[in-house]
Amino acid sequence: MLHATEDYQELDKYVKEKNIQSIFLVCGDSLQYLKINDYISDLSKRIKIVKFSDFKPNPLYESVVEGVRKYRESGCDFLMAVGGGSAIDVAKCIKLYAKLPGDGKNGSWLQSDGEVNNTELLVIPTTAGTGSEATRYAVVYYGGNKQSITSDTIIPDAVLFDPRVLDSLPDYQKKSTVMDALCHAVESFWSVNSTNDSKEYSRTAIELIIENIDEFVVGDNSKNSIMQKAAFIAGKAINITQTTAGHAMCYGLTSKYGISHGHAAALCVRELWPWMLKASEEACIDKRGNKYLKETFIELAEAFGENDLMDGCMKFQNIVDRLELMHLVGNKEDIEELSRNVNPVRLSNNPVKLNEDDITNLYKEIVR
Repeated sequence: MLHATEDYQELDKYVKEKNIQSIFLVCGDSLQYLKINDYISDLSKRIKIVKFSDFKPNPLYESVVEGVRKYRESGCDFLMAVGGGSAIDVAKCIKLYAKLPGDGKNGSWLQSDGEVNNTELLVIPTTAGTGSEATRYAVVYYGGNKQSITSDTIIPDAVLFDPRVLDSLPDYQKKSTVMDALCHAVESFWSVNSTNDSKEYSRTAIELIIENIDEFVVGDNSKNSIMQKAAFIAGKAINITQTTAGHAMCYGLTSKYGISHGHAAALCVRELWPWMLKASEEACIDKRGNKYLKETFIELAEAFGENDLMDGCMKFQNIVDRLELMHLVGNKEDIEELSRNVNPVRLSNNPVKLNEDDITNLYKEIVR
């Protein structure tokens, strides 16, 4: 893990020590507005840099296929991603699929586990929320459906944190990305896959966010590095546990209503958490049992600085409301469609069982 200095000396040292001769750079359009772009422009005078930015937020599988084609043609010996979760996920998928045979058309690579690619990947996240810089997961869309990619081989080899990249982040993106990190930490904490290590990561991330979120979202740039740390640590938590029902339910909201991922996750966890507190006694599916789950909810409330189970939940709700991440407006058909498309795999990670009626009723609270 690297931390950027004013002139990016540590990044320059990394490039020289690794004897990197050519870089395939996956980046979003925002790169041109960032200070690091000046360093990359200077670096391009010394080594070969091939840029790839032909993708959008919530990237399509087809964009990954095009990225692999250009990466193969480039002959580059190093991968770098500068951007939010989408740029990092595209770079991860390029690494995973680069050695596979064929052209990847018609979704063929989605059926494969990929091939080992020893090309190193360095990422420079420009948001503080996705945690993609710390995980073995990537997300792309194919045929309108989310595809979850998982492989230990795509965990980035190095991460450079540059607090300055958050200075110009729009207010809405600040709010939604920090809530994505907070939802990661919360969901990981109660996941059936939680461990002592993952809980400690979650607790640390929650405490950092709770203590600094108000100043961060109103533009106190001194909090940038803290939020980057929190997002990274929350990413390490979900790398162990995966996410749960909150994320299972949120992807459809992003696709249907065009809101950001973190906004959608916050709305789902806002309604899911109190429902779980009420339903856990009868519907607990964590093998560690009801007593353990209740203790987990107490610990989670304490991480939020509260002693009562419901007070912890209400504090989360108050944060969502204070950030004005508003509920959505929809109809019965929307709710039925959203309910049908929930990923059952992530529901299995949730410690409280949800049936179809439960999911529908939760969406009725989210989409009013």
